[in-house]
Amino acid sequence: VQLVESGGGLVQSGGSLRLSCAASARISDIRVMGWYRQLPGNKRELVADTTNGGSTRYADSVRGRFTISRDNAKNTVYLQMNSLKAEDTGVYYCNAGAIAFRMGDVWGQGTQVTVSS
Repeated sequence: VQLVESGGGLVQSGGSLRLSCAASARISDIRVMGWYRQLPGNKRELVADTTNGGSTRYADSVRGRFTISRDNAKNTVYLQMNSLKAEDTGVYYCNAGAIAFRMGDVWGQGTQVTVSS
């Protein structure tokens, strides 16, 4: 499977962005899909992920502000990001895997999100 992210950009603090991850395969067959991010100087970290059974989890830092969702008909996973903060700035990556709530082996190319304060 190949993953292609889109939707990143520059936004002011408090604003919103929606990231999209289009998959080349049926996402209903993919056990877990998620979003990770790499903040400047940091390791890649989980933002949110979702299983094909409907379970989701979020990093504490984004819970209540970000929402992950799947559109099986479009084979696309979204990350709606609201109330963005400067510390959300980083490169956001889509990820797919075969084990629930584990980082998978398939990555997209990443999309830059920059939040100005």
